[in-house]
Amino acid sequence: MWGSGGRTAAYAGTVDLRWALVLPSYLLGTFPTAILVGRRTGQDPTREGSGNPGASNAYRTMGARAGALVLLGDLCKGAATAGIGLAAGSRAVAVACGLAAVAGHVLPVTRRLRGGKGVATAAGMTLVLLPIPAVVLAALWAAVAKATGTASVASITVAVGLPLAALASGRPVGEVVAFAACATFVVARHRENIARLRRGEERPLESDRAGDSPR
Repeated sequence: MWGSGGRTAAYAGTVDLRWALVLPSYLLGTFPTAILVGRRTGQDPTREGSGNPGASNAYRTMGARAGALVLLGDLCKGAATAGIGLAAGSRAVAVACGLAAVAGHVLPVTRRLRGGKGVATAAGMTLVLLPIPAVVLAALWAAVAKATGTASVASITVAVGLPLAALASGRPVGEVVAFAACATFVVARHRENIARLRRGEERPLESDRAGDSPR
């Protein structure tokens, strides 16, 4: 215990221990959902399909059930970390924790920084911090994916819409910038998809579906 109440108050005003939640949030983001689901089916999503350990590739290579499990797991990483930040009483910490989880998913130190693309984890964070816009963006993703047949176009479209949704929701500038940074991160992770789209070689969402007849 500090010897002076004034000194204690001054110290508390300069150090907010809630920010210590950011590092555990990053570590939770590194949880290898797709790889663990793949082990149950005897497959490795990092070596099959697009090689991306995410829900779309799991859906293509391991089937709908595996894809749903990966989607749920990755959503929970973003939702849980943002939720913990809110429970700690700070929306700024919640945003930072959600972003840390996305970074952990995309750049996991446990797998030599070779992770997924962050779409589902970012969606989980958005669901907690911007629930109504999150539902709208999810509907937009489904509509674009159905219209184009590709998950990457839908994901890029929703990523671009994320900071716009935050702005339309009246969030402060700093938070809009944070969501814009998240969107930029996600789009950057789709650079190979963008290159394939330009060449007309992007893999459709339904291609290589587990259980489909051999090509």
